[in-house]
Amino acid sequence: MSYRQTLSVEAAAAKAGFSTATGYRIEADPRLPSQKQAPRGRRRPDPLEAYWEADVVPILQAAPGIRAVAVLDELRRRHPELNPNVRRTLERRMSAWRALHGPEQEVIFRQEHEPGRLGLSDFTDTTALGVSIGSVALDHRLYHFRLAFSGFEHAHVVLGGESFVALAEGLQNALWALGGVPKEHRSDSLSAAFRNLAADAQQDLTQRYCSLMGHYGMTPSRNNAGIAHENGSIESAHGHLKKALDDALLLRGSRDFGDLDAYRAFVDQIIGRHNANNRKRIALERAVLAPLPQRRTTDFEEKIIPVTSSGGFILRRVFYTVPSRLIGHRLRVRIFDDRLECFLGTTPVATLRRGRPLSENKGGHVVDYRHVIHALRRKPMALLNLVYRDQLFPRPAYARAFEAWRSQGDDRRACKVTVELLALAHECAGEAELASLIGADLDAGRLPDPAELRRRLRPQQAAIPDVAVELAPLTIYDELAAIDVAADAGLELEVAP
Repeated sequence: MSYRQTLSVEAAAAKAGFSTATGYRIEADPRLPSQKQAPRGRRRPDPLEAYWEADVVPILQAAPGIRAVAVLDELRRRHPELNPNVRRTLERRMSAWRALHGPEQEVIFRQEHEPGRLGLSDFTDTTALGVSIGSVALDHRLYHFRLAFSGFEHAHVVLGGESFVALAEGLQNALWALGGVPKEHRSDSLSAAFRNLAADAQQDLTQRYCSLMGHYGMTPSRNNAGIAHENGSIESAHGHLKKALDDALLLRGSRDFGDLDAYRAFVDQIIGRHNANNRKRIALERAVLAPLPQRRTTDFEEKIIPVTSSGGFILRRVFYTVPSRLIGHRLRVRIFDDRLECFLGTTPVATLRRGRPLSENKGGHVVDYRHVIHALRRKPMALLNLVYRDQLFPRPAYARAFEAWRSQGDDRRACKVTVELLALAHECAGEAELASLIGADLDAGRLPDPAELRRRLRPQQAAIPDVAVELAPLTIYDELAAIDVAADAGLELEVAP
């Protein structure tokens, strides 16, 4: 056809390499052979012809979002003779019907973000990763912060639920790691943080959130409740982060960590790799971020709580033990996501692990046996029915020893021996070593004996070495003084050996 623009039909056909007759045929009908083919008809009868207009279309009009499998089940209930192998045909026909007659769908509008404008926060549940601390499953989630433009990320391990304390601590950690502040902070509706709070508490939490935003000079904004894609710049990143963590755990070969700090360092390492890949865009955005304030602001809640005669206090349905010296005093307790910091006036007196209630109807206990062991030695039988007895044992071996002694039928002896074992662990500062010795005795079929274990834990007495000290003669100081005088005078002296 390109030759035909300047040449005759005969010449163009000759140059193209085919006959003149073919040239005239193309001249009469320039369509391609594929365009001349008639549409192929059905090769077999339509299996849904008898049911589509009468049954399927009314169902789709009444419930446009219904699944094909549900429609097929209804059709087979109405028409038992229908072949069940028509599912794929039904799915294709329903998809085509929705494209032509279905309801309008929601449209996602892609956004272009300017540097330094928007930072986003959200929580994501990571329990499915199967991480454990000391072989105990870790029920946790991650606070996730991300810059919309550069993709800078920060993650903070959260042990409790979605709370203002977790948000404030994680957000401030992210901003200080970033080294700057974006103009706007976007979060979800924070419904989980406000759940089960009274109206006054909700108002207080709102004011504290506004104060946090004001301290850093950020404009707060929220997406509508239940509309996750409005926070899409971080919602989609949740899946990528959890997949990266899962892959790294598979390469590590173990999902168990020695302590929580080791797991947090592992998460920081994965986040650091991602940020290193985006370092150019992050550097570009850092240049336009607002500067950080001179200091952090409050990222904890504070309560004034009295210490009861039980040797502790109750905070949010969890009982915490403290040293008995504090009974009768009022402590100022700072509540963080993973810990409590207790102050007597302005003096720090204890840092406790944050506990959670076991259920809606049952509280929890955070017990340190060192706080009560001195009183328990005077009243060992109190161990028998102690409400937090199971939480008192620092390791499973101590609980095994208690049950082994109780199986002998003497509860008094069992309580006395177990309390002595706990006291021995406290005095020798060898809780783990003593637990291994107790476990070895129980595995060998022996009941642990505190006196024998105390002897085995006693440090070996080493002989004091005989050190001979040779004193230098005092005349050497006169010779040193004479050397200094001669050096000042520029003379040289010979010193006797």
